Amino acid sequence: MDVTLKVLDQPEYKRIWKEAFEQHKIPRPDAYYDRCEFENQIGTRVTLLAFVQGNLAGVSHLKFESDYPYFKDQNIPEINDLNVFPEYQRNGIANRIIEEFENIVRERLPRIGIGVGLYQDYGAAQRVYVRRGYIPDGNGLIYNHKPVVPGSMVCADDDLNLYLIKELA
Repeated sequence: MDVTLKVLDQPEYKRIWKEAFEQHKIPRPDAYYDRCEFENQIGTRVTLLAFVQGNLAGVSHLKFESDYPYFKDQNIPEINDLNVFPEYQRNGIANRIIEEFENIVRERLPRIGIGVGLYQDYGAAQRVYVRRGYIPDGNGLIYNHKPVVPGSMVCADDDLNLYLIKELA
């Protein structure tokens, strides 16, 4: 599948992205799109849009300053909110996006990170990240950017993650 990656650097791309997320029932407030656009402009985030035959197939972000405290403290950029629409999955699009982010980071820093959910919907992503050489950061389960305390109860939702790191050297 021929994938073309474009950086979020035009208002038209933001419109296309927002419409695609609405179509695929991926809820995001307008402020989210505006914040992403602004952070791309100031260089703290890179948003990549993956197009296949002119159609948006997926979107993800590289955050140079992660919201996850361990990544932030260790200066590890985070691949964030990786979405490939169902009709385009299993065609190498996520790998293509991740590869581009790794190339961007490799020029500046030795490591990159990503968080992954832990329930079945994230199974394919978990497998992709492991195959690409990502390993757990050693901090265990994280819920809403905070370590899960042994014996505590947390909800298995999108905020329950395991964070992974890849050495780029």
